[in-house]
Amino acid sequence: MVSLLLLFLFLVFISSYMVLAPVFGYLGDRYNRKYIMCGGITFWSLITLSSSFIPKEHFWLLLLTRGLVGVGEASYSTIAPTLIADLFLADQRSRMLSFFYLATPVGCGLGYIVGSKVTSVAGGNWHWALRVTPGLGFIAILLLLFIVQEPPRGAVERKTDKPLIYTSWTSDVKALLKNPSFVLSTFGFTTVAFVTGALALWAPTFLMRARRVLYSHEPCQTPICDSDDSMIFGGITCVTGLLGVGAGVEISRRYRKVNPRSDPLVCAMGLLCSSPFLFLSLVFAEDSLIATYVFIFIGETLLSLNWALVADILLYVVIPTRRSTAEALQIVVSHLLGDAGSPYLIGVISDRVRKGKPDSYLLQFHSLGYALMLCSFVGAIGGGFFLATALFIQKDRKKAELYSQGLLEVEESADDRIVVPKRGRSTKVPVSSVLI
Repeated sequence: MVSLLLLFLFLVFISSYMVLAPVFGYLGDRYNRKYIMCGGITFWSLITLSSSFIPKEHFWLLLLTRGLVGVGEASYSTIAPTLIADLFLADQRSRMLSFFYLATPVGCGLGYIVGSKVTSVAGGNWHWALRVTPGLGFIAILLLLFIVQEPPRGAVERKTDKPLIYTSWTSDVKALLKNPSFVLSTFGFTTVAFVTGALALWAPTFLMRARRVLYSHEPCQTPICDSDDSMIFGGITCVTGLLGVGAGVEISRRYRKVNPRSDPLVCAMGLLCSSPFLFLSLVFAEDSLIATYVFIFIGETLLSLNWALVADILLYVVIPTRRSTAEALQIVVSHLLGDAGSPYLIGVISDRVRKGKPDSYLLQFHSLGYALMLCSFVGAIGGGFFLATALFIQKDRKKAELYSQGLLEVEESADDRIVVPKRGRSTKVPVSSVLI
């Protein structure tokens, strides 16, 4: 029951996140990005803090506040990478992105550790776990306001004084959908979201059931049943995130000297190699919990290779005026087809395996293990998407670079043009040329 409630809350958050991301993507390409992020984080911090005081009798209100948390997430994740892109270039940009994307696995891991510990110290009162992060949010706001500067879009890439040409949101989306590198890498990253979302919710439960089967532990009757496994899994997620994200950037940087397609190839390698280790972690769980943790460690490290690289791919194959929109579109697709549904799908498969059979701890363990095996196959499919990305990456990157250098005009659709009479007949010209 508790797992179902957590899954329901997670789905509400992801749904609002996906709806709001395109809005902030549109705003991030056209207005001051620093102030947009500050507003989103302020709202997120206040909502998170207020949700910690909601009693259990008002579950619908908790559901609403968890949905509104998506405002802060959407405002930050769609815009922050574009700021980094406008401050750094080439290998330096990749390194800065690796620091930024360390927040995903490390933050997720710390969430397990801090949330479990704070809840345990509070005597099982999980509300206190929600009161830790708002303070960190306000610190982030102060740092953004007084330290971070708003750089001009494409400032470090452009080699021309010509003003940037902005097109309509629909034209931006159409152009992005015609960009093979962006589309294929987005589908590849969607498989990463699928795997990480499923593991984030179900891995601690699976480890708890494995421990129960291996050591004949009695079922837990307290409010916190898997705190030890949650903390161990959280620690593994933190360490593998640190190792994987940094290693991915460094491997790609070195490999780029001999192969310009290094970024998508390293992403593909990470997914294709992580799949068998995640599979082995499930197979060995009934015999050795230590072996399971070792295989999870290796699998998550390889899975984390692509976090910063996928972001870097997006930033150098998309022109500066469409990057926030591209980030938003990638977020919507990866969450909609990835971690928004993968925890539910794993739960459904597990229930189907158990259906019609006498319930037991061993059956619960095996059914969840069989369901989680789907993650290995999805990861392998993601590797295929990144291999396909490598076929188009050079062409799409060159096209974006020529635009940034002022050597190529941005493609404009009929929606971005108006009809102007010319020598007795009408012709369509860019809106920007008429306004000048």
